[in-house]
Amino acid sequence: MNKLRIEEEFIDDSTILKLFGLIDSATSFYLESKLDELIVAERVRLVIDLTEVDYISSAGWGIFVSEIKGLREKGGDIKLAGMTPEVRDVFELLEFDTLLTPYESATDALMAFDSLKRYKTT
Repeated sequence: MNKLRIEEEFIDDSTILKLFGLIDSATSFYLESKLDELIVAERVRLVIDLTEVDYISSAGWGIFVSEIKGLREKGGDIKLAGMTPEVRDVFELLEFDTLLTPYESATDALMAFDSLKRYKTT
């Protein structure tokens, strides 16, 4: 059973992926497939909205880290937004804050990409 749901929204040249559930060894394949699909389509400015993610395993964190180089080589990046305190604790413990910049919200992450021309908060 898939315990991860992914919704996507395109804002100018950025893509928001809103994730729901958990990212572990059983679900990380779905995330990796979605990221690969976006990269092939040249959608390389990615905001990952984690407000509804309860848990990310090492396999899940590995997906983000493994995609960074290819995205940055194409002029893109991954910006993580809305981490719960539990998810953020692990993020900082693993020192991923040296590779990825966390943002309080998807709006903040989009602003870092300067992609708010058509974005409206609800």
